Amino acid sequence: MTVNGDAVDLEPMTTIEDVVASLGIERRGVAVSLDREIVPRSSWATTTVTEGAHVEVLAAATGG
Repeated sequence: MTVNGDAVDLEPMTTIEDVVASLGIERRGVAVSLDREIVPRSSWATTTVTEGAHVEVLAAATGG
């Protein structure tokens, strides 16, 4: 699968929540898309990532 443009190997049945945790980033202010569809935070723990999937994890930034 691809996470933020990088190929990664993850265990079968990996969830979006697992992916975010593996990146070591704070969940607050984070949005995730799976194959170009936004995944609601309430679904992170139950949404599994399949082989060949494209995941983008975006963190909000402050400043201007």
